[in-house]
Amino acid sequence: MRRGVLAGIAGAAAWAATEPLLGRVFRTSYSDARLLGGLLADGPRWRAVGTLVHCANGALFGAAFERFGGRGIGPAVAAAQVENVVLWPGMAVIDRVHPDRRNGVWPPLLGNGRVFAYEVATHAVFGLVLGTLVRGQR
Repeated sequence: MRRGVLAGIAGAAAWAATEPLLGRVFRTSYSDARLLGGLLADGPRWRAVGTLVHCANGALFGAAFERFGGRGIGPAVAAAQVENVVLWPGMAVIDRVHPDRRNGVWPPLLGNGRVFAYEVATHAVFGLVLGTLVRGQR
C-alpha cells in the first residue's frame, strides 16, 4: 500500500500544479485546492491548507486503489473518473456553503459544464500519475 499512498500524493500534487493551466483552458476560476482550503482556512493560508488536504485525499485514494488490486493507467484514470461522477452531486452542497459561491466569486457549480469538464481533466491528470506509479505486480 505504500506505493499507492506515495502515488496518490504525487497524483494530487500534479493535479494541484495543473490547476492554474486547466482553469485557463476551461475558463473557470474554480479550483479543488480552493474548494478545500476555502472551507478550512481564512486568508492566504487557503492554498497551503487546500493543497495539503488534497494530497491527503490523494494518499487515501491511492492506498485504496492499490489495496483493491488497481494497476496501470487505464484502471487508475477510470477509478478517478468514477470518483468524479460519484462526488459531483455534492456540488449542490458546495453551492450553498462555500464562501466563494456565497460571495459570487464562483458561478453556480452543479450545472456548470466548464467546471465539470475541468474536473474530468484534473481527475485524468491524477489517474495518469497514479496509474503510472502503481503498475505491474505487487
